[in-house]
Parts: sequence; C-alpha cells; structure tokens
Amino acid sequence: MANVVSEGTTARGTRTSRLARAELALATLTAGPPVPERTHQILEQALVFTGAAFAGVYTPGDGGDALCLSDAAGVPRTLYGLRDAYPLTGPSPPADARRTGRPVWRGPAELAACADFRRMPAGDVFVAALPLTGQAGGCLLAVTERPGGFDDEDRACLRLIAEAVACPAPARTPRGGELPPGGFSLAMDTGRIDVDDDVLGLFGIDRAGFDGKVETLLARTVPDDLPSLMSVVEADYLSIGERELEFRVLRPTGPPRWLRLRGRLLPGGEGRPARLVGTLADASALRSGVTDVARVQRLAAALATAGTVRDVSQAVVAALRRPLHADRIALAELENDRLVVTVLDPPEPESWPQLWRLEWRGEWPDAPVRAMPTLAAALREGRAGIWPAGTALEPALTEVGPGGLAVLPLPAGGRMAGACLIGWDAPHDFGPDERALLTASAGLAGQALMRAHAFDAEHELVGTLQRTLLPRRLPRLPGAEAVARYLPATAGLEVGGDWYDVIPLPDHHVALVIGDVQGHSAGAATLMGQMRTALRAYAVEGHPPDVVVSHANRLLLDMETDLFATCAYVDVDMEAGTAWCVRAGHLPPVLRHPDGGTEIVHAEGGPPLGVQSEADFPMTPVRLRSGAVLALATDGLVESPDADIDVGLDRLARGLAGADPGHLGLVADALLTGARRDDDIALLLLRYDGLAVRPLRESWTVWRVPEAVRHARRFTRRALRTWGVTEEVDSVLLIVSELVTNALVHTEGQVRLDLTLVNRRLRVAVADGSPRTPVKPPSIGWEATGGRGIYLVEALSAAWGTLPVGGGKQVWCELPLRG
Repeated sequence: MANVVSEGTTARGTRTSRLARAELALATLTAGPPVPERTHQILEQALVFTGAAFAGVYTPGDGGDALCLSDAAGVPRTLYGLRDAYPLTGPSPPADARRTGRPVWRGPAELAACADFRRMPAGDVFVAALPLTGQAGGCLLAVTERPGGFDDEDRACLRLIAEAVACPAPARTPRGGELPPGGFSLAMDTGRIDVDDDVLGLFGIDRAGFDGKVETLLARTVPDDLPSLMSVVEADYLSIGERELEFRVLRPTGPPRWLRLRGRLLPGGEGRPARLVGTLADASALRSGVTDVARVQRLAAALATAGTVRDVSQAVVAALRRPLHADRIALAELENDRLVVTVLDPPEPESWPQLWRLEWRGEWPDAPVRAMPTLAAALREGRAGIWPAGTALEPALTEVGPGGLAVLPLPAGGRMAGACLIGWDAPHDFGPDERALLTASAGLAGQALMRAHAFDAEHELVGTLQRTLLPRRLPRLPGAEAVARYLPATAGLEVGGDWYDVIPLPDHHVALVIGDVQGHSAGAATLMGQMRTALRAYAVEGHPPDVVVSHANRLLLDMETDLFATCAYVDVDMEAGTAWCVRAGHLPPVLRHPDGGTEIVHAEGGPPLGVQSEADFPMTPVRLRSGAVLALATDGLVESPDADIDVGLDRLARGLAGADPGHLGLVADALLTGARRDDDIALLLLRYDGLAVRPLRESWTVWRVPEAVRHARRFTRRALRTWGVTEEVDSVLLIVSELVTNALVHTEGQVRLDLTLVNRRLRVAVADGSPRTPVKPPSIGWEATGGRGIYLVEALSAAWGTLPVGGGKQVWCELPLRG
C-alpha cells in the first residue's frame, strides 16, 4: 500500500498513533486472500478512525452513465439524504472526484448549493469523496457531523482507506456446497434460497422436506417480527450493504427461538441476480424475555421512511406506547425555551395535566420549559430521566406519570431537538432492558426529528414558492363560479410546473387556462410563471384563443430552453353560453351536462408549446347550458403507471357525473380524494349558470366619410329609442361624438362603435386600430383647438378606460341611467 502523507505531515515517522493504527488495521485486512466481505470491513475502518457516520463505495453502473452505491457501512444512507446513484455528468462530489481524479471535500455551504445533496439535514454535515484507482472510475464517499469536518489526519486516513478499497476483491456468490456453517444465499428475483443444514435445524425443518423457497422459512416466523424481517428479505437497490437482525421462529413446544441474521446484499449484473448472503445463528441464550431489540428495529424501520415531524412523532408513539403498556406519551420539539408538542397520545386534553390544558393554543399545547425544572435539567444534561411512582416532581410532570415517568431528551447534531415523555398511571417497574430500549429509542428519534424538521422547513419553502406562482384567489365571474385545487407531489421537494388561471375578459368573456411545464425543478417553476404571465397578457390584449396559444408557443421557442409545456385554453362567452377550446399537447376538458351526463370534449389538439415553430392550434366549439360544469386537469390526476390515460379520464368523468354541482368546492375535493401523489395535480372547475340579465347590444361600423360623426350619433339615438332610454341622451350623444372624432382623427383603419345596456348601466365603446392609449393633456389654454374630448368623456361618465383589442384598442366609458 502506498504511503499517504496528509497536510502538515512530512514523513511516515511523524504520523500520529491513530494514523499508524489505521495503516496496521488496513494492512491486516488486505494481507489475506480476497473475500467478499473485505470491502465492507475496510469501510468500517472509516467509521473507526475518521469519525465518519457513513462510508460507501460508488462504482460505475451497467449503463456507464452513473456512479451507483455498491457497498456501505454506518448509518443508513437515507438519514443523510444520499442517493443510490449520481450522474457522472452532474456537479455532485462523487462525480467531481471521479472526473478530476482528486479528493473532493465539501462543507455545509457547498452542499447547500449542490442540487444532488440539498436533502441533507440541517446542521454541520461534511462530505468527502475520494477517487478509487483500479475501479473504472469509482469513488469512496464519507459523511461526518463532527464540528469542522474531516481534519488533516482524517483525510490521510481516508486516503489510506480509498487505496485499500481499490485493491481487487472479486465477489463470490455462495451456493449450495460452498455455504459456511449456518450460511444461506437468497436469490432476490426468484425467492429461491440455498441454506446449510444447520439453518434448517434452527427452523425445525428436515432437508428432505424443504422445497427451497424462502416463504417456507418465513412461515415459521413469529408474526410480530415478520415486518422487520421482510424489510431485509425484500431489500432492494436502496439498501445495498451489511444488515443485522434478530427475530423469532416458532417451535412445536416451548417459547419461540431467537435467531440472529447477519447478511449482505450483493448487487447483480450481467445476467446475475442480486443475492442476499449471510449466516443465521441461535441467539436465544443471549436474549431475555423482553423484545427490546425487535422494538428498536421496528422503530428504526419506521423512522427511515418518516418524512415529516408528525410522521416521526407517530412512529415513536406506535413503537413505544403499546409495547411499554404506557398510559400516555408526548413528543415535543424544543424551540427556544418552549416545548411545542407535535403528538399527544391519547389526544384528549382531559388526559393531560392542568398546566398543559391552560397552555393549549390550538390543536396541541405549547408548554414552557421553565415551568418544569426537572425536564429542563434533563434536557441540559442530555440523559434519559426515569422516575418511579412516588417521586416528588413538579405537578406538570407528576400528572403525566403518577405511576412512573420517563423523560427522554432527543439529541441530534450536537443539540437537543426535543423531548419524549412517557407516563404510567399504575406503579411501573423499570427493568434494565427497558431502560436500554428507551435510551436507544431517544437517539433514533432525535436524529429523525431533526431530519424531519429540515424536510418540513424545505417543504414549506417549496410550497410557499409554488403558491406565489399561482393565483392567490380566483375572480368573481358574472354568470359562473370557478374553483381550483393544487396538490404538490409528496415524492420529493422540488417545486412543480403545473399551473392554472382564470382571466376575466371584456364583453362577459372569461378564459380558463391550465398547463404543465415539463419536469420538477426551479427552472420548471420559473418557466411556469413566465408562461402563465404571457398567456394572461396575450388574452387581455384581445386575441382569439388560437392566436393566444400561438403567441405563447413562439415565446417559449424564443426563450431557448430545453423544457416544453402543455396547455389547455378555453374562452367562455357568458352571454351566449358557448366556448372555444384550444389544446397544446394537454388533456381534453371533461364536460358535465345539467342532467348529470358527462363527456370528454374531443377537441382537436396541437403539439406542446415550445416544440414546433409553425404549429397549428385549431379551435373546437363547446356548447354550455345553464348548470353545466367544465373540468380541466393536469395529468397527475388521471395518469398512473398501470393504466392508460383514457382510463383515468373516464374515472374523472364518472366522479364528475356523481357529484353535486351546487357545491363546486366539495366536488373538487371529492375528485382529488385518493389521488396518487407522485406528481403535481392541478384541477380547475367552472360551473356555467348563465347571466341573470342578458345585456342589450348594438354595433356600428363607422365609415371614414365627412358625415361619419353624424351617422354615429343617429345610430346611437335610434338604439336608445329602441331600448326605451330617454334620460342622459344628450350626454351619451356628446360622448359618442368625442370618441368617434378622436378615433377618426388620430388613427387609421376601421372604427367600430359598440353600445351595451345592462342593469340600467350604459356602456359606450369605440374600437380602432391604434394601440396608443389616449392621454389627457396636462393643461388646455383658451386658444387650444383640441384635447378637450377626454376631459368631456371623463366629466360626463362614471368610469372610463382603454382595453387592448386585437392589435388595437377600445376606449370605453359607462353611464348609470336614472329611473
């Protein structure tokens, strides 16, 4: 083994005793013939000599495009958010070490900026990645939480360990005749298992009566121990490496027998299946009647999959209260000088001390630590406190456990994450095994609580970002009601690209938009916000639906991004009860008719946005009757890996048919019940009721002739007479004169006059081909010949303004009519 000199070390003779001991241990491990367990034994030396909490070997996968975890020692990799594989082209420490051929040392600040390591828990976490020579570009990865990270001596030891791991050690797959005493070899793909005769004796099975199936052995297991055993037998690529487990098997007579399993999962490849190999031994002589190890194992398995603080708390309650026959258990986070309780079991306030009930601020209490000095002392010392019945404690604790109380500080990352309180009403005897169980559980719960707290904080940050990119509230619509729901995926913390929008448009039109940007990342979310803004801007400009979507498609192409987006855009005319639908690679809408029948709108669609520069987006008409409900959704609601997307659309249609459209919010909630959460889900519903009062409308195309203004006034007078309007006629005619004159004098092209009467409110609008908004002059002198028109319009009307319309504009004003 080559000599490795760490920073600040000038010669082998000056090395410290720790480095010398590491060299001696590694030399002993590599001196003998290669054995399959040697890599794991070498990795364990990283835990001993460098203070690493995790050490793993990543080697190139079968495809050659990623570094995959092949062996590991220490705590499960999931505790630090480590992945089982990292892309070779990514900016992760393993990829950097492999690419440069030099060790990579990363601290908390660098890891926070690395996307592949952003799931690491909050606190001082340091990572080392060292390239492995002779391993086709593999690397050694080590993680520590020691303040300051890996020092010079640690780094020298890690270099020695990397050299030792790189020595060839061919893996053998034990089979029938090669099995050691008490050995076994399980094929993970078929469930066939080769076992030694000693193993069959432990299970009480004759060799002649054994069919070679692992299920036959599992059938002899005590049912309570089967879940933890199955977590090993059903191990997958996420848990490659060493494992140890104790479980019980039933015997024809007498108590169950305790067995100890030690094994390793050997990855497959080149046509070879992954195999679990190891040994089984009788552990009954080492066991007492208390099943504390099994409880810790079950708790560890539950905490490994607990994502949130509430999940962690519930896992601790499930693992401890019933097995310990406790009457109550509380788990709380420590925030400054207060304990913020996350789970109480039982949850009823009357089951807890009076002080706790006084401090109830919501669903759970928020108790001051200073009110419980005994608890405060236990938190400062960091040791579990156990008090039998009759111990003099403050009332806030005595009432938790009058027959016995256990207070477990939950340490994590050099600080106290919280506390777990377990109480008994009847006098309780704390045995040594139970004390060991409580201490071990506290350490596991503290680490899990810190990870979950970081997960919750990041998840809340992601949720906040997502909410800022979506509408805060939907607008009130004349003649309709709209509701929307958004559910982020729970499979990860990346912000999604799903969005929805409801856009009020002139003349009682409304645009419904729903879309999905490819992927889950900050880039997808940013692009989603840009597309939502662009579609809203194009719609408000007055373009028809196909033009709005075409403009958005060209914009996305010009942005030079690799992402694309799907979109469905529906323009609804509230007066006529008609709609035009445009699809860009998105799901079609689902329509529920007033009689309860449903149909999937067969709207011809175009390609996704950002794919083709000269794409066509045809419009499909949709007829709406009063009481109809239109549903737009993203694929997260209807897509599943085991069924075609049409099946999901049919399921959505059936759910919509059986709902009560009178309570649209309840309909949306019901449609989302039971939805898969491995992808974002956006749902937008519109119930069309129709306008209570249909507006009266008249339009006039103003020709550019000398008598144009007079013709416009005559048309207006005739329309008002037809509608029975006799008041404010002179004011309306003066406004029409000013607006039409301005359009003829200052613009070119066609000019259109629109009159609308609804609820005794008259709207006058003049549209022209110029996008320029009329501006009131700051001042008008007596000699000025123009500029007074806008002032007159403003003085005579209750409100006025301009709207973009198809490349031009519309100047409008409204007058309330008396009577």
